[in-house]
Amino acid sequence: MEYIKGKFKNSIFASISTGYMVGLFRVSECGDALKDYINIPSTITFTGYFAGLNTDDTYIFKGSYIKHERYGYQFKVETYERIEPEGIDAVASFLTSSFVKGCGKRTALKIVATLGSDALKLIKEDKANLYKCGVSPKTAETIYKSIMDYYGQDELIVYLKSLDFSVKEITKMVSIYGTKIKDILETDLYSLTDIIDFNKLDHVFFKLFEETNDMRILGCIIETLKELTFNSGDTYSTEEEIYNTMLNRFNIDLYDRFDHYIEMLKNRYSIKVVDHKYYLMNYYEAEKNVADTIYHMTTLVPFEIKNIDKKLERIEADYHISYNDEQRNAIKASLLNQITIITGGPGTGKTTIINGILKLFQEVENIAPHKLKDRVALLAPTGRASKRMSEATLFPASTIHRYLKWNHETNEFNVNEYNKTNHDLIIIDELSMIDIELFSSLLNGVSNYAKIVLVGDANQLPSVSPGNVLKDLIDSDVIPHIELKNIYRQSSNSFIPILASEIKNAYIESNLDEKRDDYNFLKCDRSEIKLMISKIINTAKNKGLTEKDIQILIPMYKGENGIDNMNMLLQSIFNPESDDKSEITYGSVIYRESDKVINLVNNIDQNIFNGDIGYITSINPKSEGVMEVDFYGNHVTFKREDLSVLKHAYAMSIHKSQGSEFNHVIIPLSPEYSRMLYNKLIYTGVSRAKKSLLLVGDEYSFIKSINNQYSEVRKTSLKEMLINKIKRMV
Repeated sequence: MEYIKGKFKNSIFASISTGYMVGLFRVSECGDALKDYINIPSTITFTGYFAGLNTDDTYIFKGSYIKHERYGYQFKVETYERIEPEGIDAVASFLTSSFVKGCGKRTALKIVATLGSDALKLIKEDKANLYKCGVSPKTAETIYKSIMDYYGQDELIVYLKSLDFSVKEITKMVSIYGTKIKDILETDLYSLTDIIDFNKLDHVFFKLFEETNDMRILGCIIETLKELTFNSGDTYSTEEEIYNTMLNRFNIDLYDRFDHYIEMLKNRYSIKVVDHKYYLMNYYEAEKNVADTIYHMTTLVPFEIKNIDKKLERIEADYHISYNDEQRNAIKASLLNQITIITGGPGTGKTTIINGILKLFQEVENIAPHKLKDRVALLAPTGRASKRMSEATLFPASTIHRYLKWNHETNEFNVNEYNKTNHDLIIIDELSMIDIELFSSLLNGVSNYAKIVLVGDANQLPSVSPGNVLKDLIDSDVIPHIELKNIYRQSSNSFIPILASEIKNAYIESNLDEKRDDYNFLKCDRSEIKLMISKIINTAKNKGLTEKDIQILIPMYKGENGIDNMNMLLQSIFNPESDDKSEITYGSVIYRESDKVINLVNNIDQNIFNGDIGYITSINPKSEGVMEVDFYGNHVTFKREDLSVLKHAYAMSIHKSQGSEFNHVIIPLSPEYSRMLYNKLIYTGVSRAKKSLLLVGDEYSFIKSINNQYSEVRKTSLKEMLINKIKRMV
């Protein structure tokens, strides 16, 4: 690790919430390895995480000097320290600076004359040393306090480092809590889980305390509820689940103290308990908010639109469309009701309905085409889903996070109940993917008078995060719901929509061995799956197909036929090693220029979202931005430490495929997937195929998945809350 020494000049960019800074640094000294690159003295650009820098101080930065593709050479700071003033003149100058109160030039000279160049060290050790300089007790107290306050943050940083916090974690804590962070660590450590990983905090706990106390028990109960809800998708947990997890995960036996700790958490408003259901407060409030808002919307008087049937007939004539009764009812219901649900599987015409709603709304409101986007918003939970929605409707669509102006640093939405949007019609696609907290935030942010149309496939997988919004809303039976059942085949031999429908009903009537225009099942042993897929891909390549045309969907990451191994095979076929393609290794994964990758997190600043697929356009291991990825024309630069948010995407999980369509889908089926094979999962995978579906492997695994319905049960309260509200009204 190299070093530079000098003074901070000014910041070019600084994040208040994270402490990340890009700035200019005047270098007066540097390590030997940097002398060929940095002239002394000179001003260079630096980047890193800082708890605060002063222009009057001297610092040593330790890190590496790298070349950024766009911004040139920068010093990337890994750790830093402030240097105390050196020499009598420097100490005297510091004592008369704005940092030290009560010390004029004459007093400063007396201090350095008596205490010498070690004056600051001696004052910090004992303020009585100031009395030796002829300084009055009152002035000495003022000077001493100023110096201790000034160096207090340095000592705090040293203290936090001793607890094994990283510079980035320290910067984040100090920037938010300042010097109060020490008290928080010692009295309410686990309240920091919003900014620091729980496991790190638990590690720190045992550096501060010898044995588990009430603070740790309360923190572990909250972490237990988080784990239970995240792993299951439930919005509440049972006493038995909490007790067993506390015992198995943390070796904490609550025994007869369970109610005592639950009461403490209730008094802190951290949890809510209703009828022996234990909620984290955020999930309870989200379900309650959704129930209250939906109930209010359903009590509004239905709209009246004169001659709505004639208007719809005019649209059919103008656009040469012929809607069936099911489609007409769905289109009309969307504008006659405050909120409507429209569901249907693949091939049932959901996109046709959305287009019909847009056209009818434009006709009814007499809106010029270029003004329609000011009145209507099309939304989806992922970037790919919104892109597909926009392509299908030829109308702008957005992710929900972007629409609500999500701030990833604070994890808050700038569009909320205090700052609502003004669209009159909002159509939300892929509702099954939306969790309860996101849906609650969306309802908070839209106008109280907006018509809302919820579109989705009730048989797809529920959201990854807690909640079962679409199913609960349908089962509550309080919102007008139109289910599209008619399947529109692309050809007389089109089979994908038929197979999806049969999977949904858990009863296969069709002959799975029969090859169709858009379907085939190649049976083989689990040991032959990779070889079979290799042959299929090579044949497809010879026909001119690429990785952009073909998507392999697999239930799990690990194992011989898991996603990770399959991606290694597919990379060697689609994008083999080449002298003219740069590579970078991250962990055990080799990334190569032209690789197909998937992004795993939301980053609204870079306009990329969880599940977005891109292609690596360039790799430069010696640059700070080591990799550039093209996401649908949006070129995003990644640092080495950011590569954990990327995975290869030649093969991907069925969960990550939700909200997308692919021309040609291949799904391997193996007994090793058995614990992950269930009806909604295989239904979701099959329904991703647009032009062709190829199943490869074990027929028994396929049949088993169709008959496994375990995923349907999630413990949620939205349905119950809605029904109870309607009962009270009646």
